[in-house]
Amino acid sequence: MTTSAMNTPAMNTLVVPSRAARLKALTRETHEGVDRSIMSAASFATVESYIGFLKMQYLFHRDIAALYDAPSLKALLPGLADRQRLGLIEIDLADLCIALPTADQPAHFSGTTIDVPTALGWLYVAEGSNMGAALLRKEAAKIGLSDGHGARHLSPPPEGPAPHWRSFITALDAAPLDKADEPRVAAGALAAFARVQALIDGYIA
Repeated sequence: MTTSAMNTPAMNTLVVPSRAARLKALTRETHEGVDRSIMSAASFATVESYIGFLKMQYLFHRDIAALYDAPSLKALLPGLADRQRLGLIEIDLADLCIALPTADQPAHFSGTTIDVPTALGWLYVAEGSNMGAALLRKEAAKIGLSDGHGARHLSPPPEGPAPHWRSFITALDAAPLDKADEPRVAAGALAAFARVQALIDGYIA
């Protein structure tokens, strides 16, 4: 085979990582830091320490609650409204006789026009956390919590965590955005992780 024959257009095609793959690479270090913070704080050692984790979850999901009902996002992400977990977290708090935490600031997305690329970055972080929920659910069971009491928001979706995540990232990758919008998706994901870390520092660290 000649050199010219080997140098075909197909062989020279550059494979561009998907949007989800780019976000994963960009946020890997930050994500790992968040995971370490949660586990090093022994958030699941006792029910009392778990309550701090639950309050952190409540405030983060309160920040993004408006996204799950936004028509602009529901059009891009089928079944988005059903992914909302704030209501389950509220029931978990009630199970443990804990009042809803006083918000430290207004919800990040509330009463404003939602910037779709930024919102997609925040949702990437929120939905990705479902993949780690299976491990946390096992830890919660060790302190007497379950899908029916205190740890409802960690329960797996009917189809299982992996298919649930795959359907989300398929829709995320397919969302039609201009090239100029991509940095806002990345900035949204980084901002979401920063918010989670700040809440960890305030409630369970």
